[in-house]
Amino acid sequence: MAAASAEITRSGDLRVVELTAGTWPLFERLLGPTGLQGGCWCAFFRMPGRQFRAAGAADRKAHVHDAVRAGKPLGLLGILDDEPVAWVAVSPRLDNPRLATSRVAASSDGDAAGVWAVTCFYVHRRARGRGLASRMLAAATRQAFARGARVVEGYPVEAKEKRAAGELYHGTVDMFAAAGFDLVARRDTRRALMRIPAP
Repeated sequence: MAAASAEITRSGDLRVVELTAGTWPLFERLLGPTGLQGGCWCAFFRMPGRQFRAAGAADRKAHVHDAVRAGKPLGLLGILDDEPVAWVAVSPRLDNPRLATSRVAASSDGDAAGVWAVTCFYVHRRARGRGLASRMLAAATRQAFARGARVVEGYPVEAKEKRAAGELYHGTVDMFAAAGFDLVARRDTRRALMRIPAP
């Protein structure tokens, strides 16, 4: 299934496209009928906590789909051999109200204007072990800066010990560091706030 959108970048055999109304079918295909993680549909950060908890999977999917149809940036899809295999959520921090109430994601300077957030990664099991998350992070950072971000930040997990794939959807500290992000603060023994300024 080819993506109905202009390619953003290519990294070796990985083609990266933005999630748009035209590529929405690829997003549905990648996340599958359940929308991952109990029907999240990558709405967790985009909806206030109470609203997210009250919504079912169908409402969360509709919320995200409405944002896509409105032209809001939500993230990027990674395509291999015309099949969607990877996702990274990257969008303005202000479009993610859950971040405003998160202890881990508390802003380091109090000014969210111009800050973009990388909140979630997903790589399909058939494509894991190929470094796709790192390539998606690089593409997300470039895309955010191209859209005018002054800073891109993430909230990765410390992965010195082996963790299940389901625990790594924030990305890892080492992965963000390798992409040029600076460690701003450790928020507990497992999570960190990391940032990279616009070049």
